[in-house]
Amino acid sequence: MRVRVAGRHKIVFVLALIASSRAHVALPQSGSPEHAIALERQGKLGEAEAEWKAVVKEHPSSAEPLAQLGLVEAKQEHYTEAIASYKRAMVLNPKMPGLRLNLGLAYFKAGDYKETIQELDPLLKAQPDDQRLTILIGMAHYGLGQYAAAASLLQQASARDPQNLNLLLTLAHSCLLSNQYPCVLDAYHRIIGLNAESAEADMLVGEALDEMKDADGAIREFRAAEAANPKEPNVHFGLGYLLWKKTQYPEAAKEFQAEVDNDPQHFQAMLYLADSDVQMNQFDDAKALLKKLEKIDAKSTKEHLDLGIVYANQGENQAALAEFQKASMLAPTDANPHWRMGRLYRAMGRRAESQAEFDKTKTLNRAEDQKLLKIMSTLPASKSAAGTSQTSSPSQ
Repeated sequence: MRVRVAGRHKIVFVLALIASSRAHVALPQSGSPEHAIALERQGKLGEAEAEWKAVVKEHPSSAEPLAQLGLVEAKQEHYTEAIASYKRAMVLNPKMPGLRLNLGLAYFKAGDYKETIQELDPLLKAQPDDQRLTILIGMAHYGLGQYAAAASLLQQASARDPQNLNLLLTLAHSCLLSNQYPCVLDAYHRIIGLNAESAEADMLVGEALDEMKDADGAIREFRAAEAANPKEPNVHFGLGYLLWKKTQYPEAAKEFQAEVDNDPQHFQAMLYLADSDVQMNQFDDAKALLKKLEKIDAKSTKEHLDLGIVYANQGENQAALAEFQKASMLAPTDANPHWRMGRLYRAMGRRAESQAEFDKTKTLNRAEDQKLLKIMSTLPASKSAAGTSQTSSPSQ
C-alpha cells in the first residue's frame, strides 16, 4: 500500500542575510546582494543564482552569500548543489542562524534521510517541542524504513496537532509497519473521529487485523473501505488478496478485476487475477494475462510458475518445463517449482529426473522446517504457540 506523503509536510524556511554586512562592504559591479534579491522576488531564480555566484566569487570567506546561493538552488530543486553550498557555508560559519536547518531540509528533499537525521537531530534535542523538526526527522526515519522510530516521533507531532488527518494517517502506517497494532487501532479511531468515511483508515485497520490473524475482521474492514470509496487505490486489491488467501477465488478474481479497472497498470492485481484464473482452471484467460505480464516484467516467480501450470494443463510440456525452470532460478529456495517439475517429469515417463526434482523438494522443505524451528526456539513458549502459524509444503 502506498503512503502518499510527498508534499504533505512542506515547511517554509527563510534564511535572512545579515544587513549590516551588506551595508559596510563595497561589492563589485559584477554582482550584488540587492540585485540578486530583486531577481529572486521577480521569480528569476536562474539569474539570481548567477548573481549570488558572482558575490561568492568576490567574497569567498563570507558564509552569507554561500547560504543564500544554497537557498536559491534549493528553490529550483537543485538539491545536490544546494547541499554543497550550505556545507561550504557551514565550514565558514557553523553557528549561522538557520543554516543547519536548511541543510537538513535540503538533504530531506534530496531523499538522503540518514544525513537529514544527522543534521537535524542536534537541533531537535535543543528544541524538543519544535513541531517541524519532529515531523521532518520522523519522516526521515520513515523513509529509511525505521518505522518504530518514525512512529515515536509522529505520535508526538500528532498529539500537538490532533486535527491533522494526513499526519494521523502517516502515523498509522508507521505503527502498522512496525507491528504496533494497538497504535494502529488507536489512530484509526482518531481518524474516524475526523473523517467517518475514511477508506484509507478502514484499509489500515484491515491490514492490522490481518496481521493479528483476524481474517474475518480484516475482510470486514476492507469491505467498509470499498463502500466508502471504491476508487481508493489498492482497496479492491487488498480485499481480493484477503479472499485469495481464504481460497475464495471467484470472489477474489472480481476484486482483482475491479482494481485493474481502476488502475490498468496494477501489476500485482493482474498477477493475482491470473493466479485466481489458474486456481479455477480457466487456463485460456490466465494464459492471455500472464503473457501480457511477461512483457511488462519477466522477473516474477509466480508469473512463471502459473504459466508453467497453464502449459502443463494444455499439454505443452517443454514450454511448461521452461517456465518452471525460470521460476526455480528466480526463487532458488522455493520448493514449488521443483515439485511441479517432478510431477511433470513423472507424467512424461522421465522417472530419474522426476525423482531428482522430488529430492530437491524434500531438501528445500527440510531446510525451511529447520529455519522455522530455529525461529521458534528463540521465542517464549506462549508467543511461539500463539503467534506462529503453520506453513504448508507441497507433497509428493
